[in-house]
Amino acid sequence: MAVSGGMDSMAMAELFSLAGYEFSFVHCNFKLRGREADVDEAFIIEAAERYGIQCFHRSFETARIADETGNSIQMVARDLRYAYFEEIASEHGFDHIATAHHLDDQIETFFINLSRGCGIAGLHGIPIKNGKIIRPLMFSYRKDIEGFVIGNNVAFREDSSNKSLKYQRNKIRHELLPVFLEMNPSFREEMSANIQRLAATEEVYRQVVELARKEVVELHENEIRLDIAKLKMFSPVSQILYELIAAFGYKQDDIEKIMLALNGIPGKKFLTQSHQLVIDRKEILISSLNNTIDEEVEIFLDSKGIDSPLALSFVVHPAEDYSIPTDKMIASLDLDVLSFPLQLRKWRQGDSFIPLGMKNHKKLSDFFIDEKFSLPEKERTWILCSGDNIVWILGHRISDLFKITENTGTVYQIKIS
Repeated sequence: MAVSGGMDSMAMAELFSLAGYEFSFVHCNFKLRGREADVDEAFIIEAAERYGIQCFHRSFETARIADETGNSIQMVARDLRYAYFEEIASEHGFDHIATAHHLDDQIETFFINLSRGCGIAGLHGIPIKNGKIIRPLMFSYRKDIEGFVIGNNVAFREDSSNKSLKYQRNKIRHELLPVFLEMNPSFREEMSANIQRLAATEEVYRQVVELARKEVVELHENEIRLDIAKLKMFSPVSQILYELIAAFGYKQDDIEKIMLALNGIPGKKFLTQSHQLVIDRKEILISSLNNTIDEEVEIFLDSKGIDSPLALSFVVHPAEDYSIPTDKMIASLDLDVLSFPLQLRKWRQGDSFIPLGMKNHKKLSDFFIDEKFSLPEKERTWILCSGDNIVWILGHRISDLFKITENTGTVYQIKIS
């Protein structure tokens, strides 16, 4: 049970004790309120002794961590809190982590999310259960908890920061909500009902998004493809697109630009820290930036294989009785016409080669068009070179210059693992 020593968590502790539940305390001292925070911690340890239960507690240098990470103190405290809760639950085998959130907290969270800008997911309220985390007081309002605490003489500590208007939640609690309550004394109950309706509406919304995902999205090896024509069958297109690609780091501002690009010339790219999105002719193509790594590797004759940037194995065979495999992942080359070290690199504008079976050079850009390569596929394609000549477009076609002939004495076989 997560306890701060405040009225809400101590009411929850008393209710658990009266109900006969087995529980322990867990408390975080964020070292933000000086001696007051230390007194809170001592109060909780003493309360645990009264209940005859175990108390886990830890202090954190929250302000220092916030300065080092550049995150807000509230965000750092939240992350530290839940990480510590999960650690204790895992180490000691607790089934649940109980927090003392109630219906007033849910209303305040609604307005916090609304003020920051959010989709429907930010308006559905605080879930009663989320994994191991449970919120047993989500049936009650603050006034109900206050009445229980007074009626049962439950001791608690008053956090002085709860009155400070420098925190957004407190501004909503002490300044915004009283205005609504003045206009409508039943505002709390109305808002709770509104939040429940929004949660139900979100369920319907999620079902439509999942239907769109099944219809529009396909996974091809390391690439995700969205069929543009099928995407446009859903409305509003921009919102469905956002839901389908938000996990890759794309924001609402990006969606507006992508929507404009859908009606433009193919080839427009949009990057996040982790992914690349390309507007192709009929599809939106998304790939991890890890798959577009660009480096050059030398391969020496005595090498048996490499592991990076991709796994290749090299074997020398006598040409006599050698049967050329049909697997595109294997290249069978005439060793005598190769010049070592070979170079493995990404393709470049202006590259050309003589495809197997042809006599004239062909630009790689034209080869890619003929083979219907998508833009991300082109960027992921590796080229093997011998001197100034391209030997193999890996996984696709070798050059006619390096093919095995009746005069070949030794075969150099390369296999993509």
